[in-house]
Amino acid sequence: MQTWSLVSICVLLGVVVRWGVSLNSYSGAGKPPIFGDYEAQRHWQEVTYNLPVHEWYLNTSDNDLNYWGLDYPPLTAYHSLICAYAAKFINPEWVELHKSRGYESPAHKLFMRTTVLLADLLIYIPAVVLYCLYLTEGTAKKQVSILLCFLLYPGLILIDYGHFQYNGVSLGLALWALLGLGLGWDALGSVAFCLALNYKQMELYHALPFFCYLLGKCIKVGLLGRGFFLLVRIAAAVLVTFALCWLPFLSDLGQIIQVVRRIFPVARGLFEDKVANTWCSLNILIKIRSILSSDSQIYLSTACTLLSVLPSSVRLLTKPTLWQFKLALVNSALAFFLFSYQVHEKSILLSAVPVCLLLNDLPFISLWFLLVYTFSMVPLFLKDGLLVPYVVTSLAFLLTSARLLSALERCSEAELRLGAYPLCGELYLAWARIHEPDLNMNFYISVWVMAGLSMASVALAPPASLPDLFPVLVSVASFLHLLGFFIYFHIVQFSQLGRKSNRKNK
Repeated sequence: MQTWSLVSICVLLGVVVRWGVSLNSYSGAGKPPIFGDYEAQRHWQEVTYNLPVHEWYLNTSDNDLNYWGLDYPPLTAYHSLICAYAAKFINPEWVELHKSRGYESPAHKLFMRTTVLLADLLIYIPAVVLYCLYLTEGTAKKQVSILLCFLLYPGLILIDYGHFQYNGVSLGLALWALLGLGLGWDALGSVAFCLALNYKQMELYHALPFFCYLLGKCIKVGLLGRGFFLLVRIAAAVLVTFALCWLPFLSDLGQIIQVVRRIFPVARGLFEDKVANTWCSLNILIKIRSILSSDSQIYLSTACTLLSVLPSSVRLLTKPTLWQFKLALVNSALAFFLFSYQVHEKSILLSAVPVCLLLNDLPFISLWFLLVYTFSMVPLFLKDGLLVPYVVTSLAFLLTSARLLSALERCSEAELRLGAYPLCGELYLAWARIHEPDLNMNFYISVWVMAGLSMASVALAPPASLPDLFPVLVSVASFLHLLGFFIYFHIVQFSQLGRKSNRKNK
């Protein structure tokens, strides 16, 4: 009873922080003619409510795809439709076809913010609570501490409640999928992940670890026996879930192709804005987009992504434990973010939430990673007027994690899971100087660099000849951090030491 009382307090604090951030500005507020992501979400409600399903993804006189056309899978569209019915009931002007374009009012802002919070309360937050209570080891106090830090993680809060999106839905469904697999409900976990994938296509970042974990488990129990029947159940669950999600479009192959084209656009280019990945950083020295054709860029990024994600996935396939699975989720998402085609800065969320799963096992590195991730989106936060929420939530997360998890004190080789490692681990240790005092110093230097660049981005005017100076510096600094984390998490995954309680996961 006491544990659940503490859980309720943590959830309440998480809700308060989310609502506090939602009182600020949002993407594109008062900036016609295209506005921003807030208007995109409202416009999708307008489209799904007023147009038949077969026109949702088509360019027509009533659905201009150049004005925030639907570019997410069907489950996002169905969610927009549900919100649209509620909006229509409250105020029909909010979803009136054509006339509601760019609609802004305090009442509508309250409604939209409430829909995000309700989605979190129904999907994301329950998944986080159950993960911390049932798949996190330690005392009840330790589990509650992990829960509070998880819920206070600033990146997702700032994007969903500040910038304005519904990432908590797809990420929450992915967490439900991990819960299903962790508790032995493989078919139900597969259904949950299919729903996540059909809500946002970026969940493909996690697809290979889910596939390898389930296939590895089937192989482990025997493909000629129980493993075969498990594989059949999982395959049936996946096929049925996809069929139900795509049911309105299955009667017309042209419709299916059009939806796929919308959710996998290639016209936007190799990267978008100043994102902290390989291609944007390399573009400072080599103008890749000018040298290579669009097709060559796609082939190059695809090859690099596959090469970088395969080692982690093969490791998981041969050793399908929950510990390996969580590390593979991080490594796969990071590989996609660093090397894949058409990456947006918000895509790092797909790595950040799996890192939150490691707060109990790797608190120091997880805290450091999550601070870097949030910092990598400083240009976006400044554009949306979210400087104060960014500073406040980042400090709150840093202080809470340092106090409750003793994160800054847990950076010995044993705590970093580097007590037994292959030869590449030695090279990494030499490069990063993994000794407790040095690593703490590196962390503080990193934090001061991030704080300095954040303040410079606000207070200093860039030279006229370098208008993007500070966004580029933020991008490159974040990329160098993320590349180091990518190497580190691979070393931990291939380490023979693994998790303290790894015996339970075999």
